[in-house]
Amino acid sequence: MGLGKEFKEFAMKGNVMDLAVGVIIGAAFGKIIASLVDNILMPIIGMLLQGVNFQSLSCKVGDAEIKYGMFIGAIIDFIIIAFVLFMMIKFMNNMKKKEEAAPAPAAPTKQEVLLTEIRDLLKK
Repeated sequence: MGLGKEFKEFAMKGNVMDLAVGVIIGAAFGKIIASLVDNILMPIIGMLLQGVNFQSLSCKVGDAEIKYGMFIGAIIDFIIIAFVLFMMIKFMNNMKKKEEAAPAPAAPTKQEVLLTEIRDLLKK
């Protein structure tokens, strides 16, 4: 089997395509959350803390500038993304539990089994 054919089979498997879609959606979701934190939440938090601008929070150590305000924004990004993922997984697990909890069809009673056997014998 050629290398090209093997790669095509690998790439067209359902799990690989699902993963690719997940990565693309995750990247877009990350940008949305980053925008939410940078443009909405951090200014509000800054106002509550007497006008602190987190983007400009930094300190100089020698020639290096440590931008710890951006680091705080990245931590808030992570917490929001982790919380949303947690809620999504929790929702999906609840849906699975509901599917598993669906009652299975009841087993036939002894009387029904006997009647079925009699019917089958009469058909012969």
